[in-house]
Amino acid sequence: MKPLFLLAVSAFTVASARAADPAKPADVFAPDKLVAWCIVPFDAKKRGPAERVEMLQKLGFKRYAYDWRTEHLPTFDEEVALLKKAGIELTAVWFPANLGTDAQKLLAVLKKHDIKTQLWITMGDPGGTDQAAKVENAAKVLRPVAEAAAKQGCTVGLYNHGGWFGEPENQIVVIELLKLKNVGIVYNQHHGHDHFDRFPKLLEAMKPHLLALNLNGSVKGGDRAGKKIVPLAGGELDLQLLAVIAKSGYAGPIGILGHTSDDAAERLADNLDGLKWLVPQLGGKEPADKPKYRTWK
Repeated sequence: MKPLFLLAVSAFTVASARAADPAKPADVFAPDKLVAWCIVPFDAKKRGPAERVEMLQKLGFKRYAYDWRTEHLPTFDEEVALLKKAGIELTAVWFPANLGTDAQKLLAVLKKHDIKTQLWITMGDPGGTDQAAKVENAAKVLRPVAEAAAKQGCTVGLYNHGGWFGEPENQIVVIELLKLKNVGIVYNQHHGHDHFDRFPKLLEAMKPHLLALNLNGSVKGGDRAGKKIVPLAGGELDLQLLAVIAKSGYAGPIGILGHTSDDAAERLADNLDGLKWLVPQLGGKEPADKPKYRTWK
């Protein structure tokens, strides 16, 4: 079983997802692995590109995933230039499940700056009367986007966001049907409340395809109790789930979530403080004083 698994991993070309042995928790969640995510439309301060890059620098981020609304796209070129100047990697870009006007604008800027990044894509129910039809329809939608991405050296990350497409088992079958080396998975804990009980098994299945893993404070049933998005260390399952990640062998990007109507800098700082509190415990240390949040009570 082990040789077959290793063969499957070696066949997948996304280097960030590979790791033969579990790393130390401090390495898995090291600062240079952390990616600021969901901080553009959700920022109470409504920062522009220059202010956002300055914020990332102050918080110590070396990686950033860009989310947007149509009104933000006119300044995307400026933002990419500022990121390059600051030495911050554009790890991922939120991307439509089509090649329409917005998609073309994004691809043009990435090409101009020679940025080879991950394109994070979600979609609704692909339609179809049975599982096979849904898989085929999803693949049909995604194929042209993935092929366009490949021409620019980019990868496509299937982003779980609820519904049929938000189930990693379905995403894996779609990837297997596509047979494209530049398609993988980006997994989001804040859209995975129904996955907690099977997370270890799920992570093992996703790992050969996993491009990024976005963290969240995890509360059992939190998505139905006003606790869908919680700062790290604010969920009773956080230590347990992080331990699974640390032992899994995953060694790729780790997303740090904004995604609330608070000041993005404060929410990111809350998550960084929470992660800093959790990681030493994964190595067997006694917990320090729990962080005091700026954006959560």
